[in-house]
Amino acid sequence: MTVHFVGAGPGAADLITVRAQRLIASTPVCLYAGSLVPAEVLAGCPDGARLVDTADLTLDQIIAELVAEHRRGNDVVRLHSGDPSVFSAVAEQARRLDAEGVPYEIVPGVPAFAAAAATLGRELTVPGVGQTVVLTRISARATAMPPGEDLATLGRSRSTMVLHLAVQRIDQVVDELLPNYGPDCPVAVVAYASRPDEVVLRGTLATIAALVHEAGVRRTAVIIVGEVLTAEGFPDSHLYSTTRVRPGVRSGR
Repeated sequence: MTVHFVGAGPGAADLITVRAQRLIASTPVCLYAGSLVPAEVLAGCPDGARLVDTADLTLDQIIAELVAEHRRGNDVVRLHSGDPSVFSAVAEQARRLDAEGVPYEIVPGVPAFAAAAATLGRELTVPGVGQTVVLTRISARATAMPPGEDLATLGRSRSTMVLHLAVQRIDQVVDELLPNYGPDCPVAVVAYASRPDEVVLRGTLATIAALVHEAGVRRTAVIIVGEVLTAEGFPDSHLYSTTRVRPGVRSGR
């Protein structure tokens, strides 16, 4: 049988893929992060499904659950918030399942940063302003960052930066980004993106920390830093330009 690592999206129950919805509705066992996956998503599980909240489980305990259900002949949905490709801890679970000979698949989900950008009404890659997006976090109490991936180093390009798992250290984030981005660089913080209790804060590196503290935002938030947030007067993309040569299309005279 198969373990399905499923991206549950950023929070809104309808921001989930059709494949994910189908698997949730048909799989008899679901392991989920109780603090992050909304009840509305779990409501799609079949009647009588076994639901396991992994919020207080260790990695070894989670793997034991997955392996045991596989050996019982059950498919399992392992629900992760957002998208499994970033900051999901799927890599270490997959490594252990490989060692146990348990097959698995990964089903993408809508990432939190995409939901945050949608809320802000902004594209993160704007022609002539920013074409690179850095997805990162800070160490704080989490796993240490690899050498060269500190904010001061990553910020040298002044690329659009998206930080997960960092809002509790907003003062540290600001201090490390200021030398490269400057105090007037636009910043937005979106907490609980796509949910009814969504919080949106807009400011600059000079003001954002105070706004975060005043709003009491401490978790489940994305920080976006970069000029793309307020860009105006930028050139149109070459993709739809009348000067672009399109194969198979004859130009008029």
